[in-house]
Amino acid sequence: ADSSREEPEAGSSASGSRGEEVVSEAKKWSGVRYRLGGSTRRGIDCSGLTMAVYRKFGLSLPHSDRAQYRYGKKVSGSLRPGDLVFFDEHGNGISHVGIYAGNGKVVHASNYYNKVTESQMKYLKGYVGARRLL
Repeated sequence: ADSSREEPEAGSSASGSRGEEVVSEAKKWSGVRYRLGGSTRRGIDCSGLTMAVYRKFGLSLPHSDRAQYRYGKKVSGSLRPGDLVFFDEHGNGISHVGIYAGNGKVVHASNYYNKVTESQMKYLKGYVGARRLL
């Protein structure tokens, strides 16, 4: 009976390590310049980045932050690395998406910094919610 107690732990750490892999994949894009509509190393936008990163994990996401918000399952508890985090920066619907990296940070293609970078999530305006894909 004792061994059954360890199972949920094993399950959650397994998905946790997948999330870490997603984050390290996202970080490989660091410094790639921001380009609206882009999805390559020559230039990429926020949903292009999440699409390209998750493609490596066998998930095909649409090139649209609003559409991506309908994928995966809504995160109700605390965020985990690899979760997609969504923002409504201008008060008119989802306008930005990034990948939660742990420790309050987000890897995202930022048009403010004009490149893929890691930011403190608290400095991104209008957090809407997160979706867990893995």
